[in-house]
Amino acid sequence: MNHMLDIKFIRENPDLVTFAATKKRIKFDVKELLAIDEKRVALTNEIDHLREEQNRVTKTVAETQDQDKRAELIRHMREHKERLQGKESEMKEIMKEWQDLMLRVPNIPDVSVPDGLSDEDNQPIKEWGEKVDFDFESKDHVELMQALEMVDFERGVKVHGFRGYFLKNAGSDLSWAVWNYAREFFGAKGFIPVIAPAIVRKEHFYGTGHLPNDADDIYRTQDDDYLAGTAEVPVMGYHSNEVLDSKEFPIKYLGFSPCYRREAGSHGKDTRGLIRVHEFYKLEQVILSEASHEESVKLHEWINRNTEEFIESLGIPYRTVVNCGGDLGQGQVKKYDVELWVPGEKKYREISSASYFHDFQTRRFNIKYKGEDGKQRFAHSLNCTAIPTPRILVSLVENFQQADGTIKIPEPLQKYMGGKEFIS
Repeated sequence: MNHMLDIKFIRENPDLVTFAATKKRIKFDVKELLAIDEKRVALTNEIDHLREEQNRVTKTVAETQDQDKRAELIRHMREHKERLQGKESEMKEIMKEWQDLMLRVPNIPDVSVPDGLSDEDNQPIKEWGEKVDFDFESKDHVELMQALEMVDFERGVKVHGFRGYFLKNAGSDLSWAVWNYAREFFGAKGFIPVIAPAIVRKEHFYGTGHLPNDADDIYRTQDDDYLAGTAEVPVMGYHSNEVLDSKEFPIKYLGFSPCYRREAGSHGKDTRGLIRVHEFYKLEQVILSEASHEESVKLHEWINRNTEEFIESLGIPYRTVVNCGGDLGQGQVKKYDVELWVPGEKKYREISSASYFHDFQTRRFNIKYKGEDGKQRFAHSLNCTAIPTPRILVSLVENFQQADGTIKIPEPLQKYMGGKEFIS
């Protein structure tokens, strides 16, 4: 399996790696990796030397007529073989440690990433839309949707357990409307629609950087496959171990899949309603491009703007934040979150994240392309939520509720709801 960053880069820039770990609040000791790496290099040279010696002796044995001399050489060869086997099993252990540490090396964040500890320190860079000032007693999404028979939480818990829900009637129809509209909206921007598998082989989670970091949050099967929490994982795996044609760049996929998250460590959080659930659906923008920082920056702004435009077309107030170092994952160079206004809570809630990775993921997936100079390079990768359901429904129904308890359907969704203007 390949790694980000390249070991040569790490040897030459240990301070940068330390800076990345500090800024991202990730525990990582680069000195420990470099010490193991020195051992690995020394041992590799020793093993190569022993193998050459063994080949030389084997050749000499074949050419030696004298029986005594020959027996002496064979004894020497056996000792040699034992030493070599000893060194090789030592090497196995060292490689295991080395690979484990390499998988934990944090990617270097961009200089524009603000410092901070957690999502509390993310910096708002933009606000859009008018927050509704209701001239009546407004309700939250749970009350609204239950009154209109759009959701059933009690039976959801009976069937699924904690955080369970059934969407029904207009609740289901609204989900289909959102998916269909998103498919059309993002399709018009040149994305290739893909329905991706959610049961995915373990190695692909190492590829995206979800393992080893988010191990607690991932459902696994008895066959040691895993359930993806985002279509980013299968869609990135799609081109693993391939050499792409750079003429096709940027390659733009709109992945659709069910998503599964254990929500480990969030037990007391958001237990009410549809904000945080174990099982949901999501459309995800995934992009592969040439290995150029400028191109990555440009595409990052573009995919984030796509989601903003989608939200604007629905008329839901939102803000965009740039994530601080402590709220970046191991692989991300930079990340934006789009957060929707939730009137019931009087606060913004994340609906989308846009990230770019340089070649952090593509090294691990071994996704390359041939440059114009004929040289092979690792591509760059980016991703951004297009839209998740049911979470979008929370802001949608709360912002568009009417005094009589009905919900106004945003204009672009009406044609997917049989032309209806209201849910009543």
